[in-house]
Amino acid sequence: MSITYHPRKKKRAKTHGFRKRSRSSSGRRILTNRRRKKRKRITP
Repeated sequence: MSITYHPRKKKRAKTHGFRKRSRSSSGRRILTNRRRKKRKRITP
């Protein structure tokens, strides 16, 4: 069995980043919800 999590900064930004979230309507909803909760970090 292999380890499932191999962190990569570029991959993380591309899949969960601000620009990716801003693209779709559901992603924008995530951003607004996180802003509403006063999250320190909107995206990882």
